[in-house]
Amino acid sequence: MKKVAIVTGGSRGIGLAIVKQLAKDGFNVLMVATKPKENNQEVLNQLAQKGYNVGYSQANIGNSDDRKKIVKDALEQFGRIDVLVNNAGVAPLERNDLLQMTEESFDRVIGINTKGTMFLTQAVAKQMISQEEVDGRRGVIVNISSCSSVVSSTSRGEYCISKAGVTALTMLYADRLASEKIWVHEVRPGVIATDMTSTVEAKYNKLIDDGVFPIARWGLPEDVANVVSAFVSEKFQYTTGNYVDVDGGFHIQRL
Repeated sequence: MKKVAIVTGGSRGIGLAIVKQLAKDGFNVLMVATKPKENNQEVLNQLAQKGYNVGYSQANIGNSDDRKKIVKDALEQFGRIDVLVNNAGVAPLERNDLLQMTEESFDRVIGINTKGTMFLTQAVAKQMISQEEVDGRRGVIVNISSCSSVVSSTSRGEYCISKAGVTALTMLYADRLASEKIWVHEVRPGVIATDMTSTVEAKYNKLIDDGVFPIARWGLPEDVANVVSAFVSEKFQYTTGNYVDVDGGFHIQRL
């Protein structure tokens, strides 16, 4: 029996790399994205041509009804849920100084990145608890946060706060769900080459050139996907509440 993974924000960037990797690992995968299926049909066809079984759910995790729909779509298309990868997230529409941040921007970013992740995890965890164990556990949840959860960026404070919230809910759910045999982990990407970072490419190129990152290159979406693949494998049976920095060593305190 193939295991089933949900990947939110799965149509591009880090999310798409995770979809591809988990499909390659043998999972049935539900790609969750906000746009209609036909907008992503080309990539779905490419995955199908490789023999991968990838379903689709059009949903916005910031919407309560859509979160229910994601669970419903997973069960209708695949019958169960073994893995949830909370990858969907947004940055502020505009980078503003902390003193200029608007409540509208704050609510939007928190509503998707933190609240959406919190309550989709709740809904999926309830479904996992209702299922029989497979290989000694009922499920694995991996939250994609950011180095910004522990690093100050005063021009996008709402994003930092939202990702710090993801770090907190990782700890909380890891604690609560361990007795249910559901493991919860976190991945903290640094500077990853995606469309989200393309608008500040020059800034990060300079930081790389200046030696801010011990591994002096851009991270790739596949770098994140490889860590997710390891977390959801059978190799982490006595591990929960952990995080891995995928940031080229940026987190190292240096003199």
